Amino acid sequence: MIEVYIDGASAGDPGPSGAGVFIKDGAGQVERYSIPLGLMSNHEAEYRALLAALQICIDKHYSVVSFRTDSKLVDEAIEKQYVKNKLFQPLLEEALLLIEKLDLFFIKWIPSNQNKTADELARKAIRSIDKQK
Repeated sequence: MIEVYIDGASAGDPGPSGAGVFIKDGAGQVERYSIPLGLMSNHEAEYRALLAALQICIDKHYSVVSFRTDSKLVDEAIEKQYVKNKLFQPLLEEALLLIEKLDLFFIKWIPSNQNKTADELARKAIRSIDKQK
């Protein structure tokens, strides 16, 4: 099973944002992605990190995946297939459509201290935006 750690981060609310995606396969191989996202809220960055990671998994034909996030908002939205904030409804719908393309999908909330690599990758993406200015 493929383990996927995701995190979104923003330098401000809204502010320059980035997504971090850290993927581990059963053989110990790892992939790291730092994805600049532009200006958005931290919560939107968390959803964008989920969407980016789902698309990476689909593109790489990873069909059995277990996601880890330190965002309770994203974890609960996926588990309940519902969001309170209607601004996030299109992001949730897009995520659910991508999840349907996978054979098996799990998502689990983890504490931030267990998601440090994805967090570092998200912050690296923000720094790359700052360097482009």
